[in-house]
Amino acid sequence: MAGRLYIPPYPADLPPDELFGSLATPALERQLRSELLVSANRAPRMPASMLRLEGPRLRLVPALWGLTPSWLEIMDHAPHVARAESLETRRMFRESFISQRALIPVGGVYVWKEQPRMKQPFLVTHPTRAPLLLAALWTRHFSAPLMEGLPPEGRDSFALISVECAGITSRLTDRMPAVIAPHQVRDWLNAETPLETVRSMLTPNASLAAFPVARLVNDPEHQEWSVAHPTGPMLT
Repeated sequence: MAGRLYIPPYPADLPPDELFGSLATPALERQLRSELLVSANRAPRMPASMLRLEGPRLRLVPALWGLTPSWLEIMDHAPHVARAESLETRRMFRESFISQRALIPVGGVYVWKEQPRMKQPFLVTHPTRAPLLLAALWTRHFSAPLMEGLPPEGRDSFALISVECAGITSRLTDRMPAVIAPHQVRDWLNAETPLETVRSMLTPNASLAAFPVARLVNDPEHQEWSVAHPTGPMLT
């Protein structure tokens, strides 16, 4: 399962309404173009940008990658991924799944393919390199120690939701973050959406692509954009 994210700047030529439909506003576009927390190699326990509904508005906010419910006492126990199959049975995830769903906009997800002598990293992306909207849960932990880039009034945090792989990704790893399609965004984020509908969105995505990248990405200290450059052909 993915433990790193590729988060480039929002594409200059992509109108937000192509991803978010009627939820796109000039304010959201300003946020995406100026406030998105970019990273060539984002690791868990670090802040990333999260999209959620605040009333009728879609907002971009900073959040810690690692879910921290109010009762959590040990930060190292904050999960960065929740299996889709456990969302309604585990205390850690149940409340957030019902009413606090979010999206993490990324350019791709790093995965590692087991090979005889090493693990080869791949970047999983949309075939056109368009942004992916990853399904997530969020919560807040007021007493958690603050981290750079997060608001002082509290701690918003999130976990990605993983599903089984399909298509090319099934040749690389066993699970991937669930990807929410643009036409599903409103229903995914809306707390009033029936859970049966929400569950139906958490399905394997067989239309993704991937290409190998340099093993420099193994170290999250490497934040240069070149770590995401292809070292071989794109697989589809």
